Amino acid sequence: MVTTLSDLEIGHTLLPPTAPSIDRNAAELAVGQLLTALGVDASTEVGVNTPRRVADAYTQMLTQKPWEFTKFPNEDDQHDLVVTGGIEFTSVCGHHLLPFFGTAAVGYRPAAFIPGLSKVARSVRMFAARLQTQEGLGQQVARFLQQQLECADVGVLLRAEHTCMTCRGVRAQGSLTITVATTGALQTDATARAEFLQLASMAGRAA
Repeated sequence: MVTTLSDLEIGHTLLPPTAPSIDRNAAELAVGQLLTALGVDASTEVGVNTPRRVADAYTQMLTQKPWEFTKFPNEDDQHDLVVTGGIEFTSVCGHHLLPFFGTAAVGYRPAAFIPGLSKVARSVRMFAARLQTQEGLGQQVARFLQQQLECADVGVLLRAEHTCMTCRGVRAQGSLTITVATTGALQTDATARAEFLQLASMAGRAA
């Protein structure tokens, strides 16, 4: 009997861990009330149609379709870091309901399994679809991949622009926030951590 790659594939269908189900009608009503509070005439084009558009926009940003996390046995005993960079994402700041967006570089040291590489990007975008902070997003992705791949060492480096900082408050145009989330040796071992940060930086520039 010939064993094929598909025979070795191990897949788990996952529902994205998004926020509780969105009440689309209630969201539209709430946006209409906000516009009225901001002095917008409810009879104008903005007053009539913007509530629907805003509710659609947030529903799109905070919803992900179900997908499958595919992983394979680490038959070749790959034990060095694997880093995927240039993963674009958009999320929403839980403090001001404004978008933040940027790129992620994700690294892991394989143990029992290796993932389909596209699943690393899907993991980032899955967790990006919620109201949160950038710091929290990185930690969520790291813990999720650690669990799915049954490995100790995972690192997530996020670079993002926050419109809650560039478009309001200090209005720091062009500012960039960088966060790092690590587990295992990538957190506790200085050499391993430095290797991840170097590779993540290179992956970001290459993208």
